Amino acid sequence: ASQESGSPENEVSAPSTYSISEGSHLKWKGVMLGIKDHEGTISVSSGTLTTENGQVTGGTFTIDMSSIAPLDTNYTEEQTKEKLIGHLSSPDFFDVQSHPTATFTITAVNGTEVTGIMNIRGVEHEETFKNVMITEENGSATITGDITIDRQKYGVAFKMPVADLVISDDINLNVSVNASNI
Repeated sequence: ASQESGSPENEVSAPSTYSISEGSHLKWKGVMLGIKDHEGTISVSSGTLTTENGQVTGGTFTIDMSSIAPLDTNYTEEQTKEKLIGHLSSPDFFDVQSHPTATFTITAVNGTEVTGIMNIRGVEHEETFKNVMITEENGSATITGDITIDRQKYGVAFKMPVADLVISDDINLNVSVNASNI
């Protein structure tokens, strides 16, 4: 038996535009010396997302670099969470005072891969989020995906090369974006 053209599998949904909602974030993870790691969240503060037929078709996201929040427990009295936040916010890393936001603008979609231009510290590179999934329901959407970026490409590095060698160049990011219909 063949499926009728009106069956749910063949329905075409109209394009939708969403506004990023509070609580959207990136989970990050960085590794030191391959034995100690830190992880946490950073907020996606604003942006828009367009979808059609259950697929992401475009969008732009703004990341609030001042919202770096470690969630792990790998700290000591000398190496506190506050020190890590201060260091990550400093010119050695994300230089949050000079670059309070980062952005990602979607340029292409291929199945579950979403490619776009990432801007961190005023430096732009093409990056691809993988395993992107979208769930749309009752005028809202949730988008998840993951990416690994090379921090060196964006100038996120110690001024002292020897100290920089103990930190992995890779930063793993998992995105969880909530959005509401505009």
